[in-house]
Amino acid sequence: MSAGITREKALELLHEHIKKENMINHSLASEVVMRALAIRLGQDETKWGIAGLLHDIDVEITNADALTHGQVAIEMLRKQHVDEEIIEAISLHNEESALKPRSEVFHHALAAGETITGLIMATTMVYPERKLFAVKSKSVVKRMKEKAFAASVNRETIMECEKIGIPIAEFAEISVNAMRDIAEQIGL
Repeated sequence: MSAGITREKALELLHEHIKKENMINHSLASEVVMRALAIRLGQDETKWGIAGLLHDIDVEITNADALTHGQVAIEMLRKQHVDEEIIEAISLHNEESALKPRSEVFHHALAAGETITGLIMATTMVYPERKLFAVKSKSVVKRMKEKAFAASVNRETIMECEKIGIPIAEFAEISVNAMRDIAEQIGL
């Protein structure tokens, strides 16, 4: 199954539209989490990885406006001939601007997968080492219950992992392990 764009071209596009290092790191983390989820669920690893990599492609253009973020990306990605399933998942990852509810495994995986990266990054920062190798997935799950911790991270969206058949403990473990593979690259 084709993603309609190579990873190299997607990365080039990402760097063309995203200048903030923390957003690049978030996109890279989302990519590896999506690839790991694709493997776990027997899905197209390339396609899911590209969705993770490009899901926030319009965040700086829209200034993270909740009503437009995700929708501006549609035309941007169509011009690049990105697969329509990827475009749809990206357009639905931000629930506030989505034109319809998430309904597919791919939609829920992208929303939950990209969201848990923020919680994992925040959890990493409270460890004395500030390194991902020290983070246990159990700690991430525990932080899910602490509403004041990383308060901007939507716990309900992360819990969409259950809609794809992965319990939160396993979902956190898959995500932490995937991010460890690129920890140095993303500064963790």
